[in-house]
Amino acid sequence: MLFARKSLGVEIGPTGVGFALLGGSAAAPRLERVSYRSLPPGCVRLSLREPNILDPQAFVATLKDAYNMLLYRGTHVSLTLPDAIGRILLLDVEGRFKSRGEALDIIRWKLKKSMPFELADSHLDYQQLRVRDNGDMALLVALVSRTVIGQYEELLAEAGFTPSRIDFNIFNLYRTFERRLAGQDDMALVTFHDGLLAVMIMHDDAPEFVRIKDLSGGTPSDGRVYLEINSSFLVHRERFPERMPRQVACIAPPDMGRDFCAMVAEITACETILLETKSMVTPGDNAPADQETLFFFTPAIGAAMRSL
Repeated sequence: MLFARKSLGVEIGPTGVGFALLGGSAAAPRLERVSYRSLPPGCVRLSLREPNILDPQAFVATLKDAYNMLLYRGTHVSLTLPDAIGRILLLDVEGRFKSRGEALDIIRWKLKKSMPFELADSHLDYQQLRVRDNGDMALLVALVSRTVIGQYEELLAEAGFTPSRIDFNIFNLYRTFERRLAGQDDMALVTFHDGLLAVMIMHDDAPEFVRIKDLSGGTPSDGRVYLEINSSFLVHRERFPERMPRQVACIAPPDMGRDFCAMVAEITACETILLETKSMVTPGDNAPADQETLFFFTPAIGAAMRSL
C-alpha cells in the first residue's frame, strides 16, 4: 500500500479555504485528512465579471498554510468553486452537432443575449443529457468568465498547485452522494451551502431543472429560502406537469438540517431525506468522523472523488 492512490480536493469560498485528502476507491472512499483556514475579511469577493481575489498575497499564503496542515506532498488538486461565480443552465438545441467546436459556437450564439458577461471571453463546457422526442438535444451547460477562472488558476499555480479539474460546488455536492442518489428516477436535490441555495430536479438519472440563488446572509429556513424553493418547484411543475419528484434529498448545515428538510417536505409534499457526509466516507485515523465537522468539507470531498 506504499503507493496507494490519494486524491486532493480543495474548496475556495468567500470566507475560507478547505482541503480534503481521500484514499481508497471510488466505491469505498477513505477520508485521510482535512484542513481549513479562514481568509482575511475582504480577501475574496464573488463576481461574475471581475477578478474575485482582491488580496492575492494573503490568498496564496492562506492556501499554503491550509495545505501544510495535511502533511501531504502531492500538488495535483481538484478545485471546486462557488456556483455564484458562473452560470449553470439547461438548454435545448435543435439537431445534432458535427463537432465539439460547432456545439460551443451554437451554444454561445443561443446565449449571447442572456449572459451578464462577454461570451467570447468565457470558458464554456457542456454535457448532452438526452435526445428529446422531437429530436432536440437537451444539454447541461456551465460557463464562467476567463478573467475570473484565470485568476484562480494563476494563484493556485503561484501557491505550487496544479488544478487538474475545476468544477462548481453543486456538482461536487451531488458527486459526494452520487452512489446514494444514482438510479433513482424522478428525484430532486435541494442544497443550502455557504449562503447558496440550489435546486436540481432529476429525471431518468439526469438533471431536467436547475436553479441556483445567492441568499448570502440568510439561514436555511428563512422566508427567502422558502419562497425560492417553492417558486422552483412551481416552475418545474408548469413545464413538466406529468412528472413530480417522488423523493427529495436535502443537504444543509447540521444545526438546521432537520428544519430545512421539514420545510422542503411542506413545500413539495414529498418524502425528504437528509444526506450526511459522514455516511459516504470512512474516516482514517487522522480524519474527523462527526457530521458537524464533515459537512463543511462536503464540496472538497466531492471534488477529490473525481480522481479516485
